[in-house]
Formats: sequence, C-alpha cells, structure tokens
Amino acid sequence: MDPIAFKIGGFAIYWYGILVAGGFLAGLWTASRRCVLDKLEGKVISDLGVWVIIAGMLGARAMHVLTYWDDQYAGGPLWQVLDFRSGGLVFYGGFIGAALAVILYIRLHGKQPLWKIVDAFAPSIPLGHALGRLGCLMFGCCFGTACDLPWAIQFPAASPAFNALGQAPTDAAHSLHVHPTQVYSALLNVALYGGLAWLYRHKRFDGQVFGLYLAGYSINRFVVEFFRGDYQVEQLWFGWVKPGQQLSLFLLPIGIALIMCLRRRPMAERQG
Repeated sequence: MDPIAFKIGGFAIYWYGILVAGGFLAGLWTASRRCVLDKLEGKVISDLGVWVIIAGMLGARAMHVLTYWDDQYAGGPLWQVLDFRSGGLVFYGGFIGAALAVILYIRLHGKQPLWKIVDAFAPSIPLGHALGRLGCLMFGCCFGTACDLPWAIQFPAASPAFNALGQAPTDAAHSLHVHPTQVYSALLNVALYGGLAWLYRHKRFDGQVFGLYLAGYSINRFVVEFFRGDYQVEQLWFGWVKPGQQLSLFLLPIGIALIMCLRRRPMAERQG
C-alpha cells in the first residue's frame, strides 16, 4: 500500500488526508440531510460544520503532538507540528475539539436546541471515523499485533508498522503479518452508524442518539484496542489497559449517565 495518492510537482498528497477529508464531508452531508427530520435549519448544520472541521482537526493534531512530543517532535522543525497531510491525528482529541466548538457555537448564537443538534451529528461521527480509519490503513499507523490469521495483513518497509513488535528483519520487504485493526475499527464504526441512523428516526427523547453514540463507540474502541500493537509498555495501565481503553472507560459512563439524565427530564426541558 502506497500512502501517497499522487504528487503535484514535488508536493505529495497522501491517502490519509484524502480519506479524513472525505470523512468530514460525508459526515456533514449526512447530518444536514438528517436534521430535516428534527425540523432543524440546514444552515445551522452547514455553519456549525465549519467550526467542527477546524476545531476537530486542531484538537486531533494537538492530542497527537502532546502524546508523541518526546518521540517525534522535540528538537524537530516547527512546521512538523502543523503537518496534517500524512497522519498524526488522534480521534479523541478531535472529538473533544469538535464538542467544544459545538458548545461555543451554541453559546454565541443562543436559543439553539443543543440536544437536537448533537443527535443530528451523532450518527455521522462514526461514518466519518470509518473513512478516517481507512486512511490509517493506507498510512500504516494504528496497526495491530502480530498474528497468523487468514485475513492478517502486511505493511511495506516504509510504513510505521514495519517494525511492529520489533520483530521484522532489517532486510525484509514487508512487516510481520498483523491484525488489520484499522479495518476492524472501520467496520464497527459503519455498523454503529447504521444503528444510530435507524435510532434517530425512532428516538424517544433528544440526546438519546448522542448518548448511545458515546456508549457504543466506547465499547467498540475498547474491543479493538485488544488487537492494537502500536503502544509502548509505559503507556499501559496495569500492564494491559491501553490508552484507547483508558479513555473508553471514562467515556462509557458519561454516555450512560447522559441517557439516564435526559430520559428523566420533563419533555419541555428535553427540547432545549
């Protein structure tokens, strides 16, 4: 797999950037179509979409830089910090950035139905994330542990996954066979998108879809992390709980608590 899609002169355009951008566009388009069902103005979604894209990208990049500062960025050229084209985005950082953008937008514009808006966006998040994970597959990041299963994959020598587990011979053309964790994540996100899109048409209260997204994605991520092989031992809790699982353990109860709280609110308050 070549991470470079094409070149314009000497400027490389990476599949990672193309697929992440495609994920944002697919998410915003489906959210704008969905908002009609809740009688939301399409303009709200399109205007907010600009905020979400910018804040999501900055948050995802900032989280990656902070996490890998010592290994990849300390002492290097400053421009690398803002190099979005070839990988280096952390989903949870993007999610936090996008969430803050939604809150700020609603506070500045006033009288916007928060829970209706986040419900309209919720199914689109895993759809966009699925395309982003395919970008990870093309780039070779977020790779899995070594395995001998029939669907195991290999990465070329130039890929970050080449020295997975430190076992690839130096003269090898490809990495060890590893779990295609990017594909696992993409498939689970597509399934989550389908379930949430269906739920949106049958929801009982505003905020239900977003709460279930938080819970559902946390479970998906916790499971996939068992097969990830790109973490250092010092990043683990108790020797086995990986960073994505750590955040899932934090996010899952938030999603459950949100559903329980919103379900108990009076109908008039739920519409806010």
